[in-house]
Amino acid sequence: MSKKVAVICQRYGLEVNGGAEYYAREIAERLADRYEVEVLTTCAVDYVTWNNTYEAGVCDVNGIRVIRFPSEEPRSPHFGDIDTQLRSDPHPSMELQEKWLRAQGPYCPKLPAYLKEHLDEYDAVICVTYLYYPASKCIEVAGKKAIFIPTAHTEPYLYMSYYRDAFTKCGGFVFLTHEEADLVHKVFHNDSIPYEICGVGVDVPEKVDPEAFRKKYGVDDYIVYVGRIDGGKGCDVLFRYFAEYKKRNPQRAVKLVLMGKPVLPIPKDENIKPLGFVSEEDKFNGIRGAKALILPSQYESLSIAVLEAMRESVPVIVNGACDVLRGHCIRSNGGLYYRNYFEFEGCLNYLYDHPEEYSVMCGNARAYVDRDYQWSAIAKKFDRIIDTVSGGGASGKKSEEKQE
Repeated sequence: MSKKVAVICQRYGLEVNGGAEYYAREIAERLADRYEVEVLTTCAVDYVTWNNTYEAGVCDVNGIRVIRFPSEEPRSPHFGDIDTQLRSDPHPSMELQEKWLRAQGPYCPKLPAYLKEHLDEYDAVICVTYLYYPASKCIEVAGKKAIFIPTAHTEPYLYMSYYRDAFTKCGGFVFLTHEEADLVHKVFHNDSIPYEICGVGVDVPEKVDPEAFRKKYGVDDYIVYVGRIDGGKGCDVLFRYFAEYKKRNPQRAVKLVLMGKPVLPIPKDENIKPLGFVSEEDKFNGIRGAKALILPSQYESLSIAVLEAMRESVPVIVNGACDVLRGHCIRSNGGLYYRNYFEFEGCLNYLYDHPEEYSVMCGNARAYVDRDYQWSAIAKKFDRIIDTVSGGGASGKKSEEKQE
């Protein structure tokens, strides 16, 4: 009989647009050929309001049994004030931290209550993303059965004492990058807990048509941003930098193409082309046709969009303040990173002014993903960590370092 695995994430569905949530869906679907997989999640689609969009109860998503629980209240209208209070207090009380977690949402106590009632049915419980209520509360319930995929990066919330139990009492970790593992071990001194560094397998369509994208949207020379268009992703800074770049480099016809849901106002600028949420076909056609993919976020635990671009032989330009994104560039030699406007300008001009080096970077980017981000190898690592927390095997801890 195959082992039964629960995957827990704050949002789940084909319409859900988010890196961690997409990763959770990929993992659930990839594991389903070897395990009995159930997903426990909320009824929410939108991560800002946490309004209940899906119906509560059992449904099927791409062949995976999904059990949804309602969020009992939307994100608090006072969340901003509570967040400011929390961030301004160097030693926030546990009461304030728990108030913040509930106000942030999704507050869905029926989910961990269900897990507690049915825990004996599961051999392993995979909890995705440390920041939200479902993961932290379900690790509290699952204990050593929990495999924690924290998607951690350097941000103030990681240092909240509330999260210490989740990071020290789970049965094992799956980290997306070496940088994430190093960060978590440094903050929580928990490197004795078994872990694997898995990343994500990157699949792209066999047939990609960048010319079809150019004709459909009327763009030729462009860089592309893919993801939520949000100040938290650095998009406000990107807009300022790109406007300044166009002023200082009028000879460049380059435009900025945006793919994703806007959460902040997009400037009215003939050189910025927002497309909204696009189909997978348009996304990959658009990435392939770009001069580069740009990611201005300071806080990323992996970035699937960056890896998809590199798999398409498209170099990336990323925020050097993010250790993970900088690490992708350094290990691959397929991308550039910046820390201020002038470095941003230098990165973009380098790609245009050095065609031979640009061609080498394209090949390096593709080779990096082909080498390190394939599902066949990742599946074996998940098997090892599931065996570990279910008592059926030894940890694969530090196997990555031995292979390199």
